Amino acid sequence: MTERPEDLARKGWMSLLAKAPPARLAALLPDLPETALLRPAEVGSVMVRGRVGGTGAPFNLGEMTVTRCSLRLACGAVGHAYVQGRDKDHARRAAVVDALMQTPEAARIEAQVLHPLRLEAETTRTTRAAKAAATKVEFFTMVRGEDQ
Repeated sequence: MTERPEDLARKGWMSLLAKAPPARLAALLPDLPETALLRPAEVGSVMVRGRVGGTGAPFNLGEMTVTRCSLRLACGAVGHAYVQGRDKDHARRAAVVDALMQTPEAARIEAQVLHPLRLEAETTRTTRAAKAAATKVEFFTMVRGEDQ
């Protein structure tokens, strides 16, 4: 089953919001609209799974603390969020952004919140990759005469 483009877009912004630094998200969206909590922010845990060699058999790596929140805006749009850790405010803000992205406010929220977060995440990723590349070691084997 292939995913619809709007589902892929939503998956992208929800991932971005979940990984965003909570203080930065709060700075980009200081004022929250009125909401009705469907599921107040609550802390729990999820099982993290890994794969042998990245693609092999799955195994349970361990548990991770997460906070989830579901809410409804006055216009009826519903937003959900799961974030790592115990920050209930982060989960609530992420759920508000998810809901706002399903309203006519989407373009404003994209420009005001998601675009800056996306640029900062890319900068962080590039910086981390450059630091890792600086420590990369190239191994090579020389052919010795008796190995021929």
